Amino acid sequence: MPMLEYGDVPKISIIICTYNRSVLLVKTLQSLLSLENLHQAEIIVVDNHSKDDTASVTKSFMETEGAEMDIRYLLEPVQGLSAARNTGILASKSPIIAFLDDDAIPCRTWITTIVDSFEQHPEVMAMGGKIAPIFESKRPEWLIKPFELPYTIVDLGDRVREYPKRLHPCGANMAMRKLVFDISLFPLELGRKGDSLLSGEETWLFGQIQGEGHSILYHPQMAVDHFVPAGRLTEDWIMKRYYSQGISNAMKSEGVKGNLILLVKTAAKVVYIMADSILSRSKGRKLLNRCRLESIRGTLHMIWNRKRQSAAG
Repeated sequence: MPMLEYGDVPKISIIICTYNRSVLLVKTLQSLLSLENLHQAEIIVVDNHSKDDTASVTKSFMETEGAEMDIRYLLEPVQGLSAARNTGILASKSPIIAFLDDDAIPCRTWITTIVDSFEQHPEVMAMGGKIAPIFESKRPEWLIKPFELPYTIVDLGDRVREYPKRLHPCGANMAMRKLVFDISLFPLELGRKGDSLLSGEETWLFGQIQGEGHSILYHPQMAVDHFVPAGRLTEDWIMKRYYSQGISNAMKSEGVKGNLILLVKTAAKVVYIMADSILSRSKGRKLLNRCRLESIRGTLHMIWNRKRQSAAG
């Protein structure tokens, strides 16, 4: 495989942030070997201070397969997905940055689709694509359509188009031009930290992009398969996921006006949930409303704690 010569700039930087999932990480790294146009890419593995054998496993892979790809290992000791992503961004050389989860397997044309799309569409600032689940255990009967996005299951059809309002690419499979980060990197207060389920950093980023009037493209051929462990296929986990989302929503609101708008939206959600609960019959729909209430509880909990901290000075 022809590799980049010294001084050449790769067309795309693929950043894989990882934390305590060495077995899955190796499968993701091995999947890159079959990608079309791998020689156009640099691979940056950012270890977010894992406690398992991630470092040795990654370095072993680099020793055996390093000749087939341009790959680097970086250690980010500050805990948090946003911190790890920022480290990868700052280390990247390419004008295009793609993020791939450490448990995702990209399709063969993944690199080609991303590079060609950005070259052919100068107005596009970011893009994402399909994400199909690989369930470790049987899909629960309660996992209805509204739950798919929290489980990072994405299929917006087989047509290339802009993302509809309120939707954006997911971190398991997203790419953007590096100049997106000229204004700001990912906010460190948002996003996963260790085993927490906080999020919101991707919504914040794509909100900035859309706020500037830029296009975000959905491309069905930018596809990955994404592992869903059995431990997440429980009612307890999805309810914790919604609770954490509620906290994340509150963290994004700022000032008196921001909190007031958030409280009005939250009150409207309560009314909707109460009405929908009367009509809900299926197990999935009933669980969905319980999860929505957990999201509201997380939002109110965060607002209350913030007021207490402010009052304490």
